[in-house]
Order: sequence, then structure tokens, then C-alpha cells
Amino acid sequence: MSTPNAGGPATDAERPPQAVLMCGGLGTRLRPWSYVIPKPMFPIGERPILELLLERLRLHGIREVFLSLGYKAEYIESFFKDGAHVGVKLHYVREETPLGTAGALNLLRERLTAPFFMMNGDLLTRLDFRRMFAFHVERGAALTVGTKAYTVQVPYGVVEDDAGRVTGLREKPSYPVNINAGIYVIDPATLDLMPHAGRVDATQLVQLAMDAGRPVYRYAIEEYWMDIGQFEDYNKANADAQAWHDGDEP
Repeated sequence: MSTPNAGGPATDAERPPQAVLMCGGLGTRLRPWSYVIPKPMFPIGERPILELLLERLRLHGIREVFLSLGYKAEYIESFFKDGAHVGVKLHYVREETPLGTAGALNLLRERLTAPFFMMNGDLLTRLDFRRMFAFHVERGAALTVGTKAYTVQVPYGVVEDDAGRVTGLREKPSYPVNINAGIYVIDPATLDLMPHAGRVDATQLVQLAMDAGRPVYRYAIEEYWMDIGQFEDYNKANADAQAWHDGDEP
């Protein structure tokens, strides 16, 4: 980030952003392993997913991170402590009951004073966080959603028609879409739209912002991104990380 102006308070573009990582999920699709360790602690190579993500944030100037914990919280706290060994300052909040993918923000309203990142704590990515943050600030966004290009492959032949009359046949077509990558930049004023308690998902917050007429933008993530949602994803992430180590960018 830029160096703050000596003559006055730092602007949003100059202030190092904070980050909130949601790390309280049960990881049900990764059982039985997740019975033993929480998903953000699954190893990529020899290091936890969460550790790699924290290092990526630090690399892009993000030094203050809040971890929202629930399932097996003590495992994460005992490993990372204050975050010094990964070069960030960590704060912990506990979800006594599951609060969804954004509900924990209610526990942090007074501590989030400038645009901040929010994301899941089990993502493997090489995202340029500085660039995404600059995009958000330049557009004066209330909320920016990180997206990733994805191609939906239809496994069947598709029949196109007009009022029942067949106009074309397409054999197993592909359709490009933009999927939600689970990485957001949020202006703290947007939190005023949230219910002050209970479960809130990130998609609800996005919809609330749009319904209120606040500017919501999409940021296209061109760099590597992988959500560790199931074993197939986890195995691919490990193979990709090994390729980075060997100098072969996936």
C-alpha cells in the first residue's frame, strides 16, 4: 500500500487493510479427516492451508487479521498464537453457535474501521490482494466480490427450440460463468445493513447492499484459486503446490 500522507490522516487507499478469515466450519465433506483436525489446518505439503493464506496476506501488506473460530478452535489458536511466526497480528473471536459466512462480523463491528477483506480460511490462492483492494477503493464500492471464471459442461446434447419447433442441436455444450470465489472487500458502513445478531451469510450481505442501492462490484480473479471443499480439490491443491515448489506454475 502507499505511504500515508504526512500532512493528514491516511485515506482508504493508503491505510493497510485488515482481513477477517472465517475458520469455524465443520468440514463435513472432508470427513473422516476433519473429525481430527479443522479444515483450515489441512496440510498443503507440510504446512497448513491457513498458514499459506496468512503468508499471502502478509506479502500484500495485510498485517492485522481476525480469525473467526468455532469447530476445534483450540487447535488453530494453539498453533498460530499471536501470529508472530507468520508475520501478522492475529485476533480471535469465537462463534458460540454457527453464524454463517458473515455473521461473525457482528462480533467485530467496532474493530473494523476501514475497508477490509473477508474470506474463508481454507482457500489456496495466489491472488494479488493489493490489486483487488485498489480496485475496490478506486470504484468507491460498498462491497466487492471476487469471482473466478468457470466453465459448466453439460453432459448431454441440448435441444434448442422456439415455441416447441426445434431450431438447433448442441452436443454437450459448455457455458462460461463467473463463480463466487469467497473473497470480498467490504466497506465497514455496509455492516449497518446487517441484522445485529444471528446467522448471516456473505451472499445475504451482498444482496442487502444491492437492495439498498449501494455500489457492488465484481473483481475477476485471474490468478490461481482453489476452494478446498472436497478431497478431489484437496488432492489437486497439493499437486499444484508441489508444482510451485518445483518452479512449474500451474
